[in-house]
Amino acid sequence: MSSLPFNSTNLPSQLFINNEYVPSKNGKVFSVANPRDGSLVAENVPLADEADVNRAVEAAEAAFPGWRSLTGVVRREIMLKFAALLEKHSETLAELSRITQGAPYLAWGQFEIAIAAESFRYYAGWIDKFQGDAYPEEDGYLKITRHEPLGVTAGIVPWNGPLGTAGAKMAPALATGNTFILKPSEKTPFAGLALGPLIKEAGFPPGVVQVLSGDGTTGALLASHLRIRKVSFTGSIPTGKIIQKLAAESNLKRVTLELGGKSPAIVFDDANLDNALTWCVNGIAANTGQVCFAASRVYVQEGIRDKFVEKFKAALKQRGEAIGDPDKPTTLMGPLVDEAQFNKVTGFIQRGLTQGTLVLGGKRVGDTGFFVEPTLFCDVPQNAEIYQQEIFGPVVIVNSFKTEEEVIHKANATEYGLMAGVFTQDINRALRVSSALDSGMVGVNLISRYFLNAPFGGTKQSGIGRENGRAALEAFTEVKTVMVNLTY
Repeated sequence: MSSLPFNSTNLPSQLFINNEYVPSKNGKVFSVANPRDGSLVAENVPLADEADVNRAVEAAEAAFPGWRSLTGVVRREIMLKFAALLEKHSETLAELSRITQGAPYLAWGQFEIAIAAESFRYYAGWIDKFQGDAYPEEDGYLKITRHEPLGVTAGIVPWNGPLGTAGAKMAPALATGNTFILKPSEKTPFAGLALGPLIKEAGFPPGVVQVLSGDGTTGALLASHLRIRKVSFTGSIPTGKIIQKLAAESNLKRVTLELGGKSPAIVFDDANLDNALTWCVNGIAANTGQVCFAASRVYVQEGIRDKFVEKFKAALKQRGEAIGDPDKPTTLMGPLVDEAQFNKVTGFIQRGLTQGTLVLGGKRVGDTGFFVEPTLFCDVPQNAEIYQQEIFGPVVIVNSFKTEEEVIHKANATEYGLMAGVFTQDINRALRVSSALDSGMVGVNLISRYFLNAPFGGTKQSGIGRENGRAALEAFTEVKTVMVNLTY
């Protein structure tokens, strides 16, 4: 039998606690639908409540001493084996997400599973390299620092990258000796719940990794639990604020928040136009614009504004021709994730008709499902809703600018600061503007990209803390200072 017995016709329907599938204590369930046509996928997804969360925490606490004391070599091999299993079953795992998310496999699902697998490989390699510091002992005292695991940790992940985001949270937590509770989004629960057989086959001891499906009430229980020491959350600003409040009011647990963006792409008149167009199109069309660092605001210098808009419009129109059934290999853009997201995005578009000039799109595609055309607005004022708010759909605005100082001011004029892009062939300008942009990440001649080995996160209301790279290891550990008296 395959180590992954689940697929779209045999969906996981139980919680994974202490290396076993178990029903929820209260029997509560919720339903999920297919965004391709709105059809019911399942109505028996377990909703973890307080008793289930307590069970998971107790198992994780019991597993913590043994997991942290395993040699680095053993933990590394378990993580590497898990990475290999994710890749082996990538098509099935992507299918389990796609059935309620709508993301095409070749255009998104394959990439997302690969990121999850690579996260485990990357952090497995850190296990014996995450060193502390030593300080001069001329005062008669040796001072050294150690990075120690926090204990039971949790990750609350979004629906737009169900396993890619999970990997970015799970892997550094486990590499540093913590135990981990994963809470998938209620919109895309199945890939996370299906990890149980792979967790066991990789060799994770019972209790090291748990998976609890549920809604916002489950997430709130994790954020407020007195024996969970860290929660990493990716999602909306309003929910992130609730998570931070619950964490502070409970046991002051550590929190990492990644809360989205309104990423500006700045295209100067000396930019390589084809390169800028490629990045800007991919930056708003990938996963149907349902990406936290989507390039949703584009600023083009006046000298090339008309040429850019003409080419941008044509490229977006071409991409829109590949909207369709996410199960077909030729599809590049699938539906929005559900009816609520569809109504939100189309509501923004309708209100945007009075806020800027609609140049392309704005309509529903087909009569069923939640498909929306790539949509382009131009000449949108700074105080407009579609300028300021994250839409989380294939909606982009293009405005023009004259000077460097002007565009820096415009790019910084939102409460988001996750990603930005600067397109120019002048390296001095690129570095100067990159420094002036209030953003956690800035791409030069690229946008909407991140790397596992470099910090990922934002400024302002785009979040708190950083994922990826060494920063993630630091976020899942406590620094302990050890002082040795050398004079007695």
